[in-house]
Amino acid sequence: MAQGTKSISSTLRIGICAPSTPFSQTGAERVLALAAKSHPEAELIFDEQCFFEHGHFAGSDEQRLDSFVALANDPTIDAIWFARGGYGAARIAESAITRLDSNANRKTYLGYSDAGNMLAALYRAGIGAVAHGPMPSDIARTGGEDAIRRALDWIVHKKPDALEPDLNPGHKHAAFNLMTLAMMTGTRLMPDLRDHILIIEEISEYLYAFDRAMFHLCSNLTDHGLTGIRLGRVSDIPENDRPFGEDAEAIAERWSRQNGIAFLGRSDIGHDARNRVVPFGTFDI
Repeated sequence: MAQGTKSISSTLRIGICAPSTPFSQTGAERVLALAAKSHPEAELIFDEQCFFEHGHFAGSDEQRLDSFVALANDPTIDAIWFARGGYGAARIAESAITRLDSNANRKTYLGYSDAGNMLAALYRAGIGAVAHGPMPSDIARTGGEDAIRRALDWIVHKKPDALEPDLNPGHKHAAFNLMTLAMMTGTRLMPDLRDHILIIEEISEYLYAFDRAMFHLCSNLTDHGLTGIRLGRVSDIPENDRPFGEDAEAIAERWSRQNGIAFLGRSDIGHDARNRVVPFGTFDI
């Protein structure tokens, strides 16, 4: 049975599923308690699948797929919020798109990290209003309550204060974790990023791995008509046995330049509680 806050009249109903790894009951209870105080006009519905465990994953591929599809196709659900990242969404994203009906098209979808696979598949198919932004799992971070409130500010009210501050409503944007996007490049999940400002972020990768991923990404996107690349935070970088010799910004700028892509500076997104919302495509506020 799904777990949620008490419904009130004229509520916006937010379905929460975990296409990658499990969420905790304790974390869900903290998110529900916070949302009940900060956004009482929203009803949060944690599908029980969020708490399943099947090896690394939040349930089997079939269970994770069925949970997402059921929520996306439910006409009483207004938005889908992905519970957390990890790994697993790439295994179900393509199949999920083939099972969605017209109800999925009117929803807002929010997440980041490995959930970028779901966001990319939805955006490629032109389904719903897709955005990169905080997830319920961020409640465990220092300052995580602010991240939860920021996500709900966007889902429920589309508040401009939740957005990455340098977005321009007149331009197309997309945002991804670098490793997630690099692995997606060349697959049937990859969306068309022509005329987009692409924002990337990363966590817990050696700088040589970051460099390798930027080489792969920029080499593949060199002729795809990007407006440019912006770099979010690259955090918790492990120490290698020898200094790499460049920082993340220098790496991103170099690979962008070598592939004829404009490097447009830094961005306020990342794997942390300060992560801001980036709607895909153009948006109105």
